[in-house]
Amino acid sequence: MTPRQRVEAVLRGEMPDRVPFTVYECMIPQCTAERQLRNEGTCIVVRTVPVVTAATPNVRAEHHSYTEDGVAYSRTDYHTPVGDLFTVSRPAGFTSWHVKKLFQRPEDYRPILFTLRDHQYRPNYEAFARAEQAYGEDGLFRGGIGATPLHEIMISMMGVETFAVEWADRRDEVMKLYDALVDNLRKVYPLVADSPALSFNFGGNETGDVMGRERFIQYVLPHYEEAAEHLHPKGKLFGAHLDGNNRVWADVVARSPLDYIEAFTPAPDTDLSMAEARELWPDKVLWINFPSSVHHSPVETVEEATRRLLRDVAPGDRFLIGITEDVPEDRWRKNFLAISRVLNTEGRTPLPTA
Repeated sequence: MTPRQRVEAVLRGEMPDRVPFTVYECMIPQCTAERQLRNEGTCIVVRTVPVVTAATPNVRAEHHSYTEDGVAYSRTDYHTPVGDLFTVSRPAGFTSWHVKKLFQRPEDYRPILFTLRDHQYRPNYEAFARAEQAYGEDGLFRGGIGATPLHEIMISMMGVETFAVEWADRRDEVMKLYDALVDNLRKVYPLVADSPALSFNFGGNETGDVMGRERFIQYVLPHYEEAAEHLHPKGKLFGAHLDGNNRVWADVVARSPLDYIEAFTPAPDTDLSMAEARELWPDKVLWINFPSSVHHSPVETVEEATRRLLRDVAPGDRFLIGITEDVPEDRWRKNFLAISRVLNTEGRTPLPTA
């Protein structure tokens, strides 16, 4: 099987020839080690080509880069007919830190709501299909639906502390933003369902300490259910990036229509072991993040951790090992090659059961 075929087989619930190993496109720079990993069957997960593009024709954006005290920053100003907004971010390796969020004061509700209602969506199918075909069988091109609405407001727009104040003092205003985001999602669902992509990530990164079980049930689960109504009849699959502690809502995830749990990180990094996740989510594909804490250990420990994962998931169906978090620059080559080596020699399916 090719790397792409192997991943797609697992996502469809089929047994691959061996347990797949995947890495985000931004976490595996082109080099000798990358070439070796691809030759050994590592699949690159490419998320840079959207199947749907968005535009806000009545909002003008200006981007500025600058340096302050030796630190590089990026500022974006948004000009709307009802007021201006801005964000400031600081690059940080594979990601960036939000120094100033979009929402900074109550007066920002109006221009943010205008911007959300101004969103227009169109298919990007041909560009996606061309890029996927040109890349070949070494990569899986995965689509994205975005964050769930309340999480988008809580984390991307406001930040946790500001959200807590606004949720207590101006919840009606928060819910106007929420409703606008829901309306936008309902425009996106049919477009992604008709797209050439097989799989999509939708939401994730929620943590029980912040979102809470009750809000997860009320404001996250219904969107999974609505997405499934559009995607599943068209043969599309979707999952959530649930990389934190999940015990608080594990039963909710179990009854959700999610096809896969992406970036799930087993104990000791979180509060669920691999065996517990298998028992709690027997019909979900577990597309795990190889435990980040292990990357600081000797290569021999990385190899043994890989073997332990294989033992825990025998016979090896509905399981993928992925890299979804940053790995120390001086460790990723040796560690990725160690994981690949074990999967190639001991990851043939069906895996032996105890």
